[in-house]
Amino acid sequence: MDRLDAWAPQQWPLAEGWRQPVAQFLASEAGQRLASFLQQRLAAGAVIFPPHPLQALELTPLSSVHAVVLGQDPYHGAGQAHGLAFSVRDGVKLPPSLKNIFKELGHSPASGSLVEWARHGVLLLNTCLTVEEGQPASHARRGWEELTDRLVAHVAATASPCVYFLWGAHAQAKAPLIERTAAAHGREVLILQANHPSPLSARRPPVPFLGCGHFCVARAWLAQRGVASVF
Repeated sequence: MDRLDAWAPQQWPLAEGWRQPVAQFLASEAGQRLASFLQQRLAAGAVIFPPHPLQALELTPLSSVHAVVLGQDPYHGAGQAHGLAFSVRDGVKLPPSLKNIFKELGHSPASGSLVEWARHGVLLLNTCLTVEEGQPASHARRGWEELTDRLVAHVAATASPCVYFLWGAHAQAKAPLIERTAAAHGREVLILQANHPSPLSARRPPVPFLGCGHFCVARAWLAQRGVASVF
């Protein structure tokens, strides 16, 4: 199954460190509004991706996080989104944004799956965690952003050292939250910002994604602090 078949977040597995912020969100007014919206859309027959919106929180325990990659919303084509920002399953054609990420990384793997990144401390989190087929941003401003704010703040208060890759306006909007929270808790962070890797913006000013050098900077910064990078 490559689509969401029911709103059942209590049944979705989560790694260590995430249960409390997720439970607090689900019990909040925003969480209840989101639940109602998704239940209505599912009842109306909407095709919603991905099948497990909190997949990133299953694969990456909070204690292992040393990098956060923030995307926008999941891929809206059938068979693409599987709950990790920018990632696709093995065997799925590489989307253009992911091609540009690999180009900036300096090599192009045979697979577009970033599961190994997730398993090695890279939190691959979209700012909005569901989308309807063929309708980008269709679930924006329905409540997911409040949850991802909580999750990003949770990381910023805990993970150190940690690199934040903020590509595009949606991700960059969380920079003040990261800076403020990390400073309040004495955490060491590196925030890297550039345009979104989409072909529409990857080469445009003010900070083109292609040529930004973020992976090299992050690798060196983490190495100086004794952290081996998966990049």
